[in-house]
Amino acid sequence: MFEVLTFVYENYDPGQSCPEPAHLERKLTALGFESDEIDEALVWLKGLEGAAHPSPLSPWLVQPQADSMRIYPRHEQQHLGTQALGFLSFLETAAKLPAQLREVVIERAMAAPGGPVSLEDLKIIVLLVYWRFGQEPDALVLDELCDHSTERVAH
Repeated sequence: MFEVLTFVYENYDPGQSCPEPAHLERKLTALGFESDEIDEALVWLKGLEGAAHPSPLSPWLVQPQADSMRIYPRHEQQHLGTQALGFLSFLETAAKLPAQLREVVIERAMAAPGGPVSLEDLKIIVLLVYWRFGQEPDALVLDELCDHSTERVAH
Protein backbone atom coordinates (compact mmCIF):
# COMPACT_ATOMS: atom_id res chain seq x y z
CA MET A 1 0.00 0.00 0.00
CA PHE A 2 2.75 2.48 0.90
CA GLU A 3 4.43 2.09 -2.48
CA VAL A 4 1.15 3.18 -4.09
CA LEU A 5 0.80 6.11 -1.67
CA THR A 6 4.37 7.18 -2.39
CA PHE A 7 3.67 7.09 -6.12
CA VAL A 8 0.56 9.26 -5.66
CA TYR A 9 2.48 11.76 -3.51
CA GLU A 10 5.36 12.01 -5.99
CA ASN A 11 3.24 12.30 -9.13
CA TYR A 12 0.11 14.30 -8.28
CA ASP A 13 -0.87 17.56 -6.68
CA PRO A 14 -3.60 17.24 -4.06
CA GLY A 15 -5.94 19.42 -6.10
CA GLN A 16 -6.87 19.13 -9.73
CA SER A 17 -4.01 16.95 -10.97
CA CYS A 18 -4.90 13.91 -8.84
CA PRO A 19 -7.40 11.88 -10.87
CA GLU A 20 -10.65 10.43 -9.64
CA PRO A 21 -10.29 7.07 -7.84
CA ALA A 22 -11.52 4.95 -10.80
CA HIS A 23 -9.08 6.61 -13.21
CA LEU A 24 -6.27 6.43 -10.65
CA GLU A 25 -6.98 2.72 -10.14
CA ARG A 26 -6.68 2.07 -13.88
CA LYS A 27 -3.43 4.00 -14.08
CA LEU A 28 -1.94 2.20 -11.08
CA THR A 29 -2.97 -1.16 -12.49
CA ALA A 30 -1.34 -0.28 -15.81
CA LEU A 31 1.85 0.62 -13.94
CA GLY A 32 1.94 -2.86 -12.41
CA PHE A 33 0.83 -2.28 -8.84
CA GLU A 34 -0.98 -5.22 -7.23
CA SER A 35 -4.78 -4.88 -7.05
CA ASP A 36 -4.94 -5.48 -3.28
CA GLU A 37 -2.34 -2.74 -2.69
CA ILE A 38 -4.27 -0.37 -4.95
CA ASP A 39 -7.56 -1.12 -3.15
CA GLU A 40 -6.00 -0.53 0.29
CA ALA A 41 -4.39 2.70 -0.88
CA LEU A 42 -7.61 4.02 -2.42
CA VAL A 43 -9.57 3.29 0.76
CA TRP A 44 -6.81 4.97 2.78
CA LEU A 45 -6.85 8.03 0.48
CA LYS A 46 -10.65 8.23 0.77
CA GLY A 47 -10.23 8.39 4.55
CA LEU A 48 -7.66 11.15 4.13
CA GLU A 49 -10.09 13.05 1.93
CA GLY A 50 -12.76 12.68 4.64
CA ALA A 51 -10.36 14.16 7.18
CA ALA A 52 -9.54 17.08 4.88
CA HIS A 53 -13.20 17.81 4.07
CA PRO A 54 -15.41 16.52 6.91
CA SER A 55 -19.15 16.55 6.44
CA PRO A 56 -21.03 19.09 8.58
CA LEU A 57 -23.48 16.31 9.47
CA SER A 58 -20.76 13.99 10.71
CA PRO A 59 -17.72 15.94 11.82
CA TRP A 60 -14.55 13.94 11.58
CA LEU A 61 -13.00 15.03 14.83
CA VAL A 62 -13.23 17.67 17.49
CA GLN A 63 -10.56 20.26 16.78
CA PRO A 64 -7.88 20.05 19.47
CA GLN A 65 -6.61 23.18 21.16
CA ALA A 66 -3.21 24.32 19.92
CA ASP A 67 -1.67 23.76 23.36
CA SER A 68 -3.39 20.45 24.06
CA MET A 69 -1.41 17.44 25.23
CA ARG A 70 -1.97 14.15 23.43
CA ILE A 71 -2.32 11.03 25.56
CA TYR A 72 -2.02 7.82 23.54
CA PRO A 73 -4.22 4.93 24.69
CA ARG A 74 -2.66 1.47 24.75
CA HIS A 75 -4.12 0.37 21.39
CA GLU A 76 -2.57 3.43 19.70
CA GLN A 77 0.75 2.83 21.44
CA GLN A 78 0.80 -0.76 20.22
CA HIS A 79 -0.24 0.04 16.65
CA LEU A 80 2.03 3.07 16.25
CA GLY A 81 5.07 1.64 18.02
CA THR A 82 7.86 3.45 19.81
CA GLN A 83 9.65 4.79 16.73
CA ALA A 84 6.50 6.37 15.29
CA LEU A 85 5.50 7.83 18.67
CA GLY A 86 9.01 9.23 19.11
CA PHE A 87 8.92 10.82 15.68
CA LEU A 88 5.49 12.38 16.33
CA SER A 89 6.84 13.75 19.60
CA PHE A 90 9.85 15.19 17.75
CA LEU A 91 7.60 16.96 15.22
CA GLU A 92 5.36 18.35 17.97
CA THR A 93 8.28 19.52 20.12
CA ALA A 94 9.80 21.25 17.10
CA ALA A 95 6.42 22.94 16.54
CA LYS A 96 6.26 21.51 13.01
CA LEU A 97 3.08 19.46 13.35
CA PRO A 98 0.01 21.44 14.46
CA ALA A 99 -2.45 19.65 16.73
CA GLN A 100 -5.08 19.30 13.97
CA LEU A 101 -2.63 17.66 11.56
CA ARG A 102 -1.25 15.50 14.37
CA GLU A 103 -4.70 14.04 14.91
CA VAL A 104 -5.11 13.34 11.20
CA VAL A 105 -1.68 11.68 11.08
CA ILE A 106 -2.59 9.49 14.04
CA GLU A 107 -5.98 8.56 12.57
CA ARG A 108 -4.45 7.69 9.19
CA ALA A 109 -1.62 5.73 10.84
CA MET A 110 -4.21 3.78 12.81
CA ALA A 111 -5.98 3.04 9.50
CA ALA A 112 -2.79 1.52 8.07
CA PRO A 113 -2.76 -2.27 7.98
CA GLY A 114 -0.48 -4.26 10.23
CA GLY A 115 1.51 -2.74 13.00
CA PRO A 116 3.47 -1.40 14.53
CA VAL A 117 3.77 1.29 11.88
CA SER A 118 7.34 1.59 10.65
CA LEU A 119 9.09 4.94 10.83
CA GLU A 120 9.37 5.07 7.03
CA ASP A 121 5.63 4.41 6.64
CA LEU A 122 4.81 7.09 9.22
CA LYS A 123 6.93 9.59 7.30
CA ILE A 124 4.92 8.83 4.16
CA ILE A 125 1.71 9.35 6.14
CA VAL A 126 2.95 12.71 7.45
CA LEU A 127 3.95 13.81 3.94
CA LEU A 128 0.53 12.82 2.57
CA VAL A 129 -1.30 14.68 5.35
CA TYR A 130 0.69 17.86 4.61
CA TRP A 131 0.07 17.21 0.88
CA ARG A 132 -3.70 16.76 1.23
CA PHE A 133 -4.10 19.79 3.47
CA GLY A 134 -2.17 21.91 0.96
CA GLN A 135 0.62 22.70 3.39
CA GLU A 136 4.31 22.55 2.66
CA PRO A 137 6.54 21.44 5.52
CA ASP A 138 9.56 23.67 6.00
CA ALA A 139 12.83 22.57 4.41
CA LEU A 140 14.31 20.94 7.51
CA VAL A 141 11.18 18.90 8.20
CA LEU A 142 10.92 17.92 4.55
CA ASP A 143 14.54 16.79 4.66
CA GLU A 144 13.82 14.70 7.76
CA LEU A 145 10.68 13.21 6.19
CA CYS A 146 12.51 12.27 3.00
CA ASP A 147 15.68 11.11 4.76
CA HIS A 148 16.54 7.44 4.81
CA SER A 149 18.29 7.00 8.15
CA THR A 150 19.96 3.78 7.01
CA GLU A 151 21.84 5.76 4.36
CA ARG A 152 22.88 8.55 6.73
CA VAL A 153 26.62 8.98 7.17
CA ALA A 154 27.96 10.11 10.55
CA HIS A 155 30.28 13.14 10.51
